[in-house]
Formats: sequence, structure tokens, C-alpha cells
Amino acid sequence: MTTRPTIRFLDRTTPPHILTLVLITGMAALSVSIFLPSLAAMTTYFDTDYAIMQIALSGYLATTAVLQVFIGPISDRYGRRKLVLGSLSVFVLASIGALLATTIEVFLFFRILQAAVATSMALGRAIVRDIVPQDEAASMIGYVTMGMALVPMVGPMIGGGLAQAFGWQATFVFLSAAGLGTLTLVYLDLGETVKGQGTSFRDQLRTYPELLRSPRFWGYVLCAAFGSGAFFALLGGTSFVASEIFGLSPLWSGVALGTPAIGYAVGNYLSGRFSVKLGINRMALIGTLVTVAGLGVSAILTAAGINHPLNFFGFCVFLGLGNGMMLPNVMSGSISVRPHLAGTASGLGGAIMIGGGAALSQFAGSILTVETGTMPLQLIMLGVSALALLSVLFVIRREKQIA
Repeated sequence: MTTRPTIRFLDRTTPPHILTLVLITGMAALSVSIFLPSLAAMTTYFDTDYAIMQIALSGYLATTAVLQVFIGPISDRYGRRKLVLGSLSVFVLASIGALLATTIEVFLFFRILQAAVATSMALGRAIVRDIVPQDEAASMIGYVTMGMALVPMVGPMIGGGLAQAFGWQATFVFLSAAGLGTLTLVYLDLGETVKGQGTSFRDQLRTYPELLRSPRFWGYVLCAAFGSGAFFALLGGTSFVASEIFGLSPLWSGVALGTPAIGYAVGNYLSGRFSVKLGINRMALIGTLVTVAGLGVSAILTAAGINHPLNFFGFCVFLGLGNGMMLPNVMSGSISVRPHLAGTASGLGGAIMIGGGAALSQFAGSILTVETGTMPLQLIMLGVSALALLSVLFVIRREKQIA
């Protein structure tokens, strides 16, 4: 018998409609990647170095990582509605500030402030857990996170098309308008789903030692960090590779950036289809092997002198495919090592994963030059993917030891 509450669209006395949840998680995903095809043009506009401009991504990700730790306990205590409304309001104001910025320092300040919208991504899942029984939550979360899977495919294409037609500022006009529309929808539709009860940050902090002493937790989290780190490294270097090395237009840069998301969507489907049958560790192992194989072949072809966008970006489909099979399973594993600490594991694991991604994105963007070509970035992605594979193998070995 279900205990799902009554939901009426545009009635803020009831829990939110699923469309609202899809949009708030989609906004968070959109903000990460939509401006990347314009990064090279923005570097010229602000008369700065690409490595400095790269902070627009790495600083955003680092702020998101910090927020991952605090969002859950704060929303448990003060409510989901207030935090989502507040974060979207900050996002809209920050988008306008970035649009009007005339110096790189002012732009980066507002760009990093945009990371407030990451609150919506984390709380979308929490709201689902508030309003549906546990056995229905996984299915509904799948629909809610659809926005996170689809947006990386179309977001860079939208951003690239807008930049090519109207300049990089059009991207932030779009973000401001989309953020304002989502904020309005949330105000009208999102009813509070938690009533000020939950774990405080202090109480959560006390549970860290037990979690951090678990080797399997570290194995799962490091696998997620290294595996997703390859994708974040790609984000950090792809604008330079597309525009400066391959000479692609902003539109085609956006199309190229969407290739891993195609693989990720397929990988997610395969994960949902076969994880129960094969087990999470085996699926994660297959996923990391797929990534290492695809990126390895791409690097070998580049070393052989085949420097072409189809080689570089085409094989990035395997990066997305492997991560789509690996990430859902290792994230599930990390919160299952200590089931009574699932919330803490989710927040801490997310912070480690995104924080590592921030460092890798900045590093990748700082070492690329036209003279080096794409090989440094390919080797970074291949190297961290191999570390993800080793992390999975460590977990498998550890489970055999304690069996």
C-alpha cells in the first residue's frame, strides 16, 4: 500500500510535481557545461590566460563540492523549500552579475556564486525520498535525474549556438532567464516536504570516523572520483582542444562536448538493466574496462599521428559509456557499506568526487598548448581511468577477504 501524498501541480501546499524536480536538477547540470564552448572567446574578451579562465569551471566545481557536505543537514533542519528558493535566487542574481562583468575578477566571483544552484541538484533527490516510499524512490529518482543525463547532451550545443550567433554573453542571458523561470515555478509548485527534523551537521561530523575507517568505502569513492575525474578533465580542456587545436566553431565545440553524454545515457540504461543480475562490483569493473579500452585506443591513434576531432571526441563516447555503467554502482556501493550512515556517505562521497574533479579540470586546462596537442589531456584521462579500475579491483579483493 502506497503512502505517496497528494500532489497538485502549481499548488505549493502539496509536494512538487515531478516536472518541477526535473527542471531544478536540470538547471544545476545546465550551469556546469553550457558556457564551455565559449571559454576560448571569453579568455580573449577578458584579456586573460586560459588557465585563469578555467577557474570558471574548477572554482564552480570546488564550491559545489563544499556545498555537498552541508546541504543535507541544513535542509533537514530548515526545510527543502527555503533552500531551493534561496539557491535559485542567488543563481539568477549571479548569472546577471556574470553577464554584466567587465573584468575577469568580477566575472569569476559571480560565476563561482552561481554554484549555489548545486543545492537544487542535491535536494531534488532528498525531496523524492521525503514524498515516496523507499521501494518507489529509485524509480522516481531515475525520472528526476533524467534532466542531469539529458542536459549535458544539449546544453553545450545550446551554448555553442548562442555564442556563435550572439556572443558569449547570450549564454548568461539564457541562464538568467531559465533560472528566473525555474524560480517562479518552484515558488508556485514546491511545497515543503520536511518539517525541521533531521541530523545536524555536528551530529553528522561525529559519524565520519566510522565511515572513513572502511576500506571499501574508500575504494568505491575513489573509483567514482577517478572515473568522473576523467570527464571533469575533459571539461577542463575541451574548449581549448576544440577551438585552438582543431579550429571548431562554438556550435561544433558544443556538439563535440555532448558526445560523452550519449555514451553515459546508454551506460545508465545498461546499469539499470543488468546491475541486479551481475552485481554492482562486476558492473563497475566492466564500466572501467570499457573506459580504459576506449581512451587507450584513442591515445594510441593520436601517438600514431591521427590527430582528428573524430578520434579525440569520438572515443570520448566510451568515457561516457563506462562512467554510465560504473558511477551508479559505485555510488550505490559507497552508501551501502554502512547503511545507517547512508546520508553522510552520500554527502562526503559527493564532495570527494566533485572536489577531485575540480582539481583535475584546472590541471588539464593549465597544461594544454597548441604545441602539445591533445596527448597530455588524453594521458590524464587514461591515467585516472586506470586508477578507477584499480580501485574497483581493490574493492573486489577486499570483499573476498571479508567473505
